[in-house]
Amino acid sequence: MVETGLPDVRDGVLEKVFPPRVQAVTTHHRADELFAELLEQVPPGLERRLSQQLLRTAVDLVAQRPTTLDLKIASAALDEMGDAFKMFESSRGVPKATIFGSARTTENDPLYAAARNVAGLLAEQGWMVVTGAGPGIMQAGMEGAGRENSIGVSIRLPFEQGANHVIAGDSKYVSMRYFFTRKLMLVKESMGFICLPGGFGTLDETFELITLTQTGKGVPVPIVFLDTPGDPYWETVDEFVRTQLVERGLVSASDTNLYLITDDCSVAVQEVIGFYRNYQSLRHIGDQLVIRLRQAPSPAQLATLNERFHHLCAEGAITVSEPFDVEQREHDHLHLARIAFAFKKHGYGDLRALIDLCNTFVDG
Repeated sequence: MVETGLPDVRDGVLEKVFPPRVQAVTTHHRADELFAELLEQVPPGLERRLSQQLLRTAVDLVAQRPTTLDLKIASAALDEMGDAFKMFESSRGVPKATIFGSARTTENDPLYAAARNVAGLLAEQGWMVVTGAGPGIMQAGMEGAGRENSIGVSIRLPFEQGANHVIAGDSKYVSMRYFFTRKLMLVKESMGFICLPGGFGTLDETFELITLTQTGKGVPVPIVFLDTPGDPYWETVDEFVRTQLVERGLVSASDTNLYLITDDCSVAVQEVIGFYRNYQSLRHIGDQLVIRLRQAPSPAQLATLNERFHHLCAEGAITVSEPFDVEQREHDHLHLARIAFAFKKHGYGDLRALIDLCNTFVDG
């Protein structure tokens, strides 16, 4: 782990660094001096404002004298996130897909073969596969992708002992204590997701992923529900969504655009890879949603976008745009084409449909 220079309260040094008089509200000047000293150790090139914010948050938390449990949670969460950040550094820039599924799936189950097959197809396309590093579907995915194309993020449980044999001992593996930090790392680095049948944990991961996309807390991503022929696990889940959630008005009908159900591994892989055929990324700038594309829409295609998706605009229309000033200052994908509009910030299922349409605007 990277040394921060922050005091460790377990060493009993809190009072040495923050005596009672320093803990008062009037001691911000001394705290600022401490922050300045710590920031001197931040390597050049890192975002100093965010570094200062992180340090201030940590020091303020300690100065508030939280309970031992609160300190344990905060310290362990930050520590293991740091381990995961460092672990992912070696694969930055390589596209990744996360595979969710049951740890209880046996090697003779058709789902095991499907997970191995879909991971192998992704690896052939230059993608890495991220899984929870356990047995079952997770092991199958790593077998398919191969050790060199696998990344593991495991959870420490009393009934699961470490990583599976494919990834154990590899530098691309990290073990985590908390489910919430693990789920963050299973989602944060990946550009696509393939969900196979599983129990409570798999459903938890899958529906949190959909919730992040539905609410805009996560960027649009391809999400595939992969069944095997004759085993309609996800079709049954989809039926529940449509008959119990959509019909009751608990979710929008367009939210079902956020995922694709298939029992064909090739279709699953094409759904993930094809999502980036023209679409590259998006960014919010003020009240504008900027969608970066490899190829700009023609006037006729732009008219179609406005005809079908004008309801997503809070005002105005969808337009072809040059890079915004902030993008130019940050040299943010200036070579890409752009469309922009004042997004209402709801209707993410329809936003996904808009991106799908943009992906048809590619020659060849």
